[in-house]
Amino acid sequence: MTAVEVEPVARAGQERVSGRSGRTGSWVVPWLFLAPALILFLYFKFIPMGNALVMSFQDVQPFLGNQWVGQDNYVKVVTSDGFRQAAWHTVLLAVCQTAGSMVLGLVLALLMEGRSRRLSFIRSAAFLPVVVPMAVIAELWRIMYHPTADGMLNSLLGLVGLGPSGFINDPHTSMASVIATGIWRGAPYDMMIFLAGLAGVNRDLYEAAFVDGASRWRRLLHVTLPGLRSVFSILFILAAIRGLRVFTEVYLLTNGGPNGSTEVVMTLITKLGLEQNRLGVASAGAVLLFLATLLLTVVVSVLRRRERE
Repeated sequence: MTAVEVEPVARAGQERVSGRSGRTGSWVVPWLFLAPALILFLYFKFIPMGNALVMSFQDVQPFLGNQWVGQDNYVKVVTSDGFRQAAWHTVLLAVCQTAGSMVLGLVLALLMEGRSRRLSFIRSAAFLPVVVPMAVIAELWRIMYHPTADGMLNSLLGLVGLGPSGFINDPHTSMASVIATGIWRGAPYDMMIFLAGLAGVNRDLYEAAFVDGASRWRRLLHVTLPGLRSVFSILFILAAIRGLRVFTEVYLLTNGGPNGSTEVVMTLITKLGLEQNRLGVASAGAVLLFLATLLLTVVVSVLRRRERE
């Protein structure tokens, strides 16, 4: 074989080697960038989740050794009146906050739809509750919920002739007060998602409906809402998961009180694990909550897929 014939063969071999190394490099580089975050997730999230799953089958006794009890912790959780009541409060809170946030968010989105600079400023101002820390929001609403007659909200109620309310200090109104706080914080987030969805609705359909003489209500009912179907499903998943995992606002506003009227699963798990040192039972409750959230997500995803088909 002459030198002229050897050169193309050598060049082809170098190209194959460089192509193979290039593919290897393009596969390795993204994982190198993701490695720090993956390590943090593994150490602070996935390993604790695995430990919680193991602890849910054990009677956890720090410094004395854990004892395997099988499904006893799950039996205690399921048969506990306190857990069933907390689960009911969690579902009630999730449903009411999800519905209220979506309805109010849709109304705000319809009112603020447009490209005006003034609307842009108003949308930014309305979105502030989402970026404000929950601790600040809870303290703000705690001040507004002051149960005396000179409290902020009670002063407004007095202007219309209504008596002072205990709000979060009254077992009859505490749940509604927590729900109102959650709706106030969640509605601006839903508003932004709805605004993005409204921008994708076909404007020709509005014009055709207007030419046909459809009123604003009919255009909303037959054009806007069908065009936002995918947005509704996404928001429902996010809001439902957020509602099932509700903890911060309840913990900061009432800590499950008064008299357990706002106790939810997350606050109950916290009390079982950190206050009563029943870590095995608390882990079983956490696993059940995770399975409920996973089941809800899978069911909604399957329903969405069937609608697309």
